[in-house]
Amino acid sequence: MRPALDPTLYLVTDTALAGARGVPDIVRAAVAGGVTAVQVRDKTASRRELYALTLAVREVLAGTSGVALFVNDAVDVALLAGADGVHIGQDDLPPAEVRALLGPDRLLGLSAGSDAEMAATLALPPGTVDVVGVGPVWSTPTKPDAGTGLGPEGVAALAAQARAAGLSTVAIGGIDAARAAAVTGVDGVCVVSAICAAPDPGAAARALRSALGTAAVR
Repeated sequence: MRPALDPTLYLVTDTALAGARGVPDIVRAAVAGGVTAVQVRDKTASRRELYALTLAVREVLAGTSGVALFVNDAVDVALLAGADGVHIGQDDLPPAEVRALLGPDRLLGLSAGSDAEMAATLALPPGTVDVVGVGPVWSTPTKPDAGTGLGPEGVAALAAQARAAGLSTVAIGGIDAARAAAVTGVDGVCVVSAICAAPDPGAAARALRSALGTAAVR
């Protein structure tokens, strides 16, 4: 059985933005503030470093209930660290092959930022993907290769296709507490710098949850 996933406020970690505070402490504060899912991402880390970081975040989450832990890209690390799932992009391993490696009891997220990418996602065998990351909503310096922002309307249109197929959706890209209410038609939002770079990650998470409470994202 796959773990439960509440994608309402999905945190993607950034080791550089975390700085001396460290990713685990930011995750601890963010979850206390209302983060519901965490993805460990560090493009510069070695596999061993990413494994150690994932274990540290998993330890932080051990005392929480229902916060799913994803690893970005690295299927091997996700399996070895006992994460709940993995999130892959369009240039990573093929989703069907990743699902075969993960087996039936872990979550798989996939990024989709165009009609063609969404069509390819929806053409996959049922049960391959659990959650689709749609974006970027707005251009963002934390992922400069993500392309031009789709805007809230573009994200909502793509998300509607995924949701019609029974998939969960999260919007990502340039979202903060001031913009969160503009993002509609998705099951949740992904943030990076809005929490990882915040002076008080817990307060930042609470502000985002408050903003999402006024938006039609559920």
